[in-house]
Amino acid sequence: MSRGRTRLLLVLMTVVAFSNVDGLATGLVLQDIKIDLGLRDWQLGLLTGIAFALFYALVGIPLARWADRGNRARIISLCAITWSVMVALCGFAANFMQLLLIRVGVAVGESGCIPTANSLIAEHFDRSERPRATAISMLGGPLSVLIGYFIAGWLAEFYGWRRMFQILGAAGLIPALVASVTLRDPRGPMQATIQPTLREVMAQLCRQSVFRHLLLYYSVTAFFAAGVLQWQPAFFVRSFSLTTGQLGTYFALIYGAGGAIGTYLGGAVASRGAAGDESLQFRVAAVLVASLSVVFAVVYLASNELVSLGLMAVGTVAITLTTGPIFAAIQSLVPEQMRAVSIAVVLLCANLVGGGLGPLLAGALSDALHPMFGNESLRYALLALCPGYLWSAWHLWKAGQAIAADEASV
Repeated sequence: MSRGRTRLLLVLMTVVAFSNVDGLATGLVLQDIKIDLGLRDWQLGLLTGIAFALFYALVGIPLARWADRGNRARIISLCAITWSVMVALCGFAANFMQLLLIRVGVAVGESGCIPTANSLIAEHFDRSERPRATAISMLGGPLSVLIGYFIAGWLAEFYGWRRMFQILGAAGLIPALVASVTLRDPRGPMQATIQPTLREVMAQLCRQSVFRHLLLYYSVTAFFAAGVLQWQPAFFVRSFSLTTGQLGTYFALIYGAGGAIGTYLGGAVASRGAAGDESLQFRVAAVLVASLSVVFAVVYLASNELVSLGLMAVGTVAITLTTGPIFAAIQSLVPEQMRAVSIAVVLLCANLVGGGLGPLLAGALSDALHPMFGNESLRYALLALCPGYLWSAWHLWKAGQAIAADEASV
């Protein structure tokens, strides 16, 4: 890999990392925010769910359209600056409504990152290289765990949740400025003017059955996974009395180390052992995702926090093995002028249906179960969401079966 392409992936990895920090850090301090602002669980679910997801999804489409015809390097830089400023402002929120509006601003900035980054990667790497290249950039997810859980956890414990957000926002400006100086879009002016209409893009995507199944896969997975992820820190606080500092350390190891191992290995193995064979990649991914329904159920049934945390690590490695191959496959199966929009459409549905409603449902279910289970109500609310991974796995398997027909249509 050339030095320029390596630099591109490292910069994108860092930008992706900071685009995920806000959500992780917010989940870590939900209990602190609840006490400070006097909120209910459903309000916390709204803050981490639909309020964020709605604007992330809707703004993502026009930003992706811009990315498919404009300067992708500039878009990434502007978006990174926007969300960094908004994250810092979270630390100044005095009430629920202020925090809600600031979270909307964070969503607007972050919505332009992943689709644009994936489109830029596809411009620099061919089909056989994309799973590995995409996986390297998506290592920003595990890196964000180190920042959003470990560093943010101890910042919150020593300085409080407000100062934590202020520091994270200021730190996010650094990779934003680096991206503005180092990233370059190789697409020329003539290429940038050629773009199908949004209606044509949507018609093309809807005709591809594999894309439809991947869209449903991400939506269903986001519903159950996001509903669980945002509430996991609160679960360990309530059920095992762990502190934010302890949680930050444990989650950094689980999601940071485990996520990095899974993400990189998934992309590397797909590029080396199943290059160009997305059908095989999807079938293997389906088996891994199906296993999560059992793994995560035991996480919430366990009476010992170390057993629960250990199984979370196993599940994290399993799910992140699928990250690079699936995102790379989407970029390989759609025309060049639709790459950013294809990812944005997936994220739109995943965030509206999944990320938006999942945390809200988990919070509401926890409130509903409280009269029966008391402080353990969240444990059983999260347990109830685990079988959803079987549904997700079915769509991945169907996508693998449909891959040959869709390849022929591109």
